[in-house]
Amino acid sequence: MSRLVPLTFALPLLGVALSLIAVRHRRVQRIINLACLTASLAVSVVLLVAVERDDHAVVARIGGWTSDIGITYVFDRLSGLLLVIAFTTMLIVLVFAVGQGAGDERSPSYHPSYLALAAGIAAAFSSGDLFHLFVAFEVLLMASYVLLTLHGEEGQVRSGTTYVIINSVESLLLLSAVGLVYAATGTLSLADLPAALAELDPGLRTGLQLLLLLAFGLKAAVFPLFFWLPDSYPTAPSPVSAVFAGLLTKVGVYALIRTQTLLFPDQHRLLLVVVAALTMLIGVLGAIAQGDVKRILSFHIVSQIGYMVMGLAVGGVAGVAATVFYLIHHIPTKTSLFLVEGIIEDSEGTGTLDRLSGLARRSGPLALLFAVPALSLAGLPPFSGFVGKLGLITAAVDRGQWVLVGVALLVSLLTLVSMAKIWLGAFWGRVDGATPPDRDPTTGGILRTRPTMGSATALLVGVSLAVAIAAGPLFALCQRTAEDLTTPGRYAEQVGEP
Repeated sequence: MSRLVPLTFALPLLGVALSLIAVRHRRVQRIINLACLTASLAVSVVLLVAVERDDHAVVARIGGWTSDIGITYVFDRLSGLLLVIAFTTMLIVLVFAVGQGAGDERSPSYHPSYLALAAGIAAAFSSGDLFHLFVAFEVLLMASYVLLTLHGEEGQVRSGTTYVIINSVESLLLLSAVGLVYAATGTLSLADLPAALAELDPGLRTGLQLLLLLAFGLKAAVFPLFFWLPDSYPTAPSPVSAVFAGLLTKVGVYALIRTQTLLFPDQHRLLLVVVAALTMLIGVLGAIAQGDVKRILSFHIVSQIGYMVMGLAVGGVAGVAATVFYLIHHIPTKTSLFLVEGIIEDSEGTGTLDRLSGLARRSGPLALLFAVPALSLAGLPPFSGFVGKLGLITAAVDRGQWVLVGVALLVSLLTLVSMAKIWLGAFWGRVDGATPPDRDPTTGGILRTRPTMGSATALLVGVSLAVAIAAGPLFALCQRTAEDLTTPGRYAEQVGEP
């Protein structure tokens, strides 16, 4: 079974090579992309089932070398859950992009870059040491640079430049942290580091923790390190924005979860509490102030990251389990909202609320595709967002974190207000102007002329609903994941040398 672990990122990398060979044949590139992502998803499902069955992580040591000198990949419950939802989301967004037929998907660079992004994300979720986590970050960042500026428009290049500079700083910080950790402990293996860090001077250990928090916090876009995100994502093509919104910041959140629970358990929790509260609050206030659908959704990413950090700040099995569940719920929910925005922009040529009106009258199904994830994001029952927020608030109440509880409830209300702003601006009201065929209600509305885009969006909304329907067993799986993460020595026991 351990031989399957490298396939999760090797298959997309193989797809990159094949796509470059088939650079003049877009249909072949599409088939390669779809086949590689489907195979990677199937491998991830098989591995997750094996981890659950054996109650043990699957460990792959490349070349049979030990973890202190070789490359080790660890596929545990956290890796498995995130990889399954990540490949599912990327596969559906790829179908959306093909259905849209926009210029970005027609670029010969699109499919190789998309597969490289998938490979980087997969490698990050299963890396067994800090250096290869850094390498995986670099792979996905290189791919994201290309995807962000595919059209080469002035706005994309300008925001892409900011994105490149910020992420270069993040890479420098992370590389510095990795070097200092190795200098202080003599190892970068995640299995060996907890014991090695425990022997360090507390001041040095705190310094290393803060440096890693800074690097991963910049990637996750937490307060006050989120400033680059709302200006970068809205300029990208809609399918690219959707994947970035759903997955890229979550890689940073994953790194925060892995390092804070494994390397620095229960240390400087107050700092995380402050960061979580301010990230939730500033993000949602920024969303309310915007007048463009994509910018509102971009600020919401920041706000929702705050909820994930909240569970980490609360700590314990309940807090970490709620964070993992919230992470799984958020990836398809946020991505589907960006896909709806992509359909609106494709139909209307704009996402500005002042220039939109009456979409619900022209396409009831499109309004439904927006309403379901929007209500879930606001945390209304019976959607998955309600389950995630209930888990977080319950864990915070048990730990007496009343300030976090108050902020979480307030931000949930403000999220509903900002979603109502999109609804009233874009979907409510009367239909203005002329009625070309795709605007005439008698022809079936906006989705009739965009069947593949609509079907892909509906499928992803269905995934979000499936998370809500399976919330009971899924939350139980998240609790077992949290027990693995919070039990001292559990990770080292599973990764231990044969």
